[in-house]
Amino acid sequence: MFFIFGFGTKRRNLGPGGTRTCPRCHNTTQWLRVREFRQFTVFFVPVARWKRRSLEVCGICGTAVEV
Repeated sequence: MFFIFGFGTKRRNLGPGGTRTCPRCHNTTQWLRVREFRQFTVFFVPVARWKRRSLEVCGICGTAVEV
């Protein structure tokens, strides 16, 4: 008998975010809103999710800022 499980961080896109200047690359662009969470799966079915947070991500360099 074997047991397949997984653990990791997932991101779900929520649509376009605000227009802001990136603190890392200094470009002014429209950012993407995402929800990030950690999850545990058993046989590819999510069982538990925790550490949920909303972020905005720079479309150029990928820097994330918590909203």
